[in-house]
Amino acid sequence: MALIDLNIPAGVYRNGTDLQSQGRWRDASLVRWHDGIMRPIGGWRTRSDTAGDAKLRGMLTWADNTANRWIGTGSYNHLYAYNAAGTQYDITPERWSTGREDALSFTGFGGGIFGKYAWGVARPDTANIAPATVWQLDTWGQNMVAMTEDDGKIYEWDLDTTTGSEEITNGTFDADSDWTKGTGWTISSGTANYSGSAVHALEQALTGLTIGEVYEITFTATNAAENEGIFKFTTGSDIVSQDIATGSNTYRFVMDATSGTIKFEPKTAASSAFEIDAVSMKKVPAAKLLSNAPVNNESLVVTSERFLFALGAGGNPRKVAFSDRENNNLWAAAVTNEAGDIELNTSGSIMKGLRVRGQTLILTTRDAHSATYIGPPYVYGFERVGTSCGLAAREAAVVVDAGAFWMGANSFYTYNGSAVAELPCDVSDYVFNDINRAQISKAFGMSNAMFGEIWWFYPSAANTENDRYVVFNYVEGTWYIGELDRTAGTDRGVYRQPMMAKASDQKIYEHEGGLEYDSLKPFAESGPFRIGTGDQVMSVTEMIPDEKTQGDVNATFKTRFYPNDTERSYGPFTMSNPTSMRFTGRQVRLRVEGAQYTDWRVGINRLDVVGGGRR
Repeated sequence: MALIDLNIPAGVYRNGTDLQSQGRWRDASLVRWHDGIMRPIGGWRTRSDTAGDAKLRGMLTWADNTANRWIGTGSYNHLYAYNAAGTQYDITPERWSTGREDALSFTGFGGGIFGKYAWGVARPDTANIAPATVWQLDTWGQNMVAMTEDDGKIYEWDLDTTTGSEEITNGTFDADSDWTKGTGWTISSGTANYSGSAVHALEQALTGLTIGEVYEITFTATNAAENEGIFKFTTGSDIVSQDIATGSNTYRFVMDATSGTIKFEPKTAASSAFEIDAVSMKKVPAAKLLSNAPVNNESLVVTSERFLFALGAGGNPRKVAFSDRENNNLWAAAVTNEAGDIELNTSGSIMKGLRVRGQTLILTTRDAHSATYIGPPYVYGFERVGTSCGLAAREAAVVVDAGAFWMGANSFYTYNGSAVAELPCDVSDYVFNDINRAQISKAFGMSNAMFGEIWWFYPSAANTENDRYVVFNYVEGTWYIGELDRTAGTDRGVYRQPMMAKASDQKIYEHEGGLEYDSLKPFAESGPFRIGTGDQVMSVTEMIPDEKTQGDVNATFKTRFYPNDTERSYGPFTMSNPTSMRFTGRQVRLRVEGAQYTDWRVGINRLDVVGGGRR
């Protein structure tokens, strides 16, 4: 008999075959290695009970000038802010263009180049993909600046959370009063009803409005309202003029006068009858357009020198435009300011900007560029610092003290302040052979500084939503993997714990606090172990566990007689005391799984092994 130490190195190795990962951990989820010891990751608890309207993408935490803490995030059709108590504020910009919850592939009629392929000939997989909507967020002083690629405009939120009083009188139509009714309009039974043969309006004049504030108008429409009616708000010219949709209608706009008129009218004299109810108009908190900033932008970043960069500015995917220092409303270059622009020498499209060690790192789909402040007249100097290192998704890049890290199309990369290098990865085969490429725009990265980790979440090949993660521990140089449905996240920053948004319920969760995992089980599973060269059958008679909490972890052993043989399982066994067991095989794998929601540790387990013959 002999005692064999299962001294498995920290981290997961998932390249090549099972046999190539012998003596290493090959699979895992919800565990980490800290100081070389395996332990479960921290659990999570709800930060806010109020869910977003859809999956949240992009996240930012910061503190204002009075030390109030905030979380910014958004969905494909809303922008939200949360205070430290978890109260949600809908700060969706006025007239912001709704985006896409999922990426879309354009391969049908009209997709691709006209006349490129012959009739009946199969086309290659060269579909144009419109990415999922992901918010680009940063701070401008205590304010938040925000944009999405779909809309292309830059907005700023000034921390205003107040909702004004109701501006509409008798918006529920409880009485036949306060509204001017054109021919064909009546008010009865709590609704305003149109049934006529001419284009006349139902309207109400409003006064005492505040110029520059964002107002929201909501109402409901029933019956044949789809494409039959028009809603307008006018202050001399139409601020809003939109078709009425059946059901709930919501419009936001910036007020340009102290008075205006709300109107409902049929589109044509032949429009069908419809009904209006529950009309409301209030001043609301909302991000406001930076009116002088470029439009049709791809991304944004605020530099350490307090310039706002518009990336992919004005519809040019290679252009970087920057505001004057400390003035994000001044973008026209002049001898009296430091605003300006430049077109990068790249064949890619700009994806993301990051503040890195006194520079601004700009990542494209092909390469990486640094922007360094040099002062007037050129203001910034730009240099390409890496090639063939493009960013896979806008939010898949992370900055920590050690530098910048990001996910590319088939590799991970790092930038140390001078040059880009490919990051050796023990799980690259596993990750990049199992990504849903059509939905990779949803992938995002975040740091977890408490443990020296970079986390990337991505959609696996069989899913359209982020369901897996890969972690690089840049302190210990190890990698690990797992399964978890998160759509956005950020390091703890001004909070005690990291924040993440869950895909299944669109809520924000505080992580690394407690040991609740939504019934999921932390586990790790090794590659095979052999006796000598593996030509002998080994017979295991006893396990001597090395587990800190004595009994909170179970062990299962899986054996084979040759690499492609059917695998047999034995266990689970409680890792509390030396345990008698009996199984044989040329190679054996170990699976450890948390049996209790405790902060357990797994060290060097030992097996009592008898070497047998070759059969």
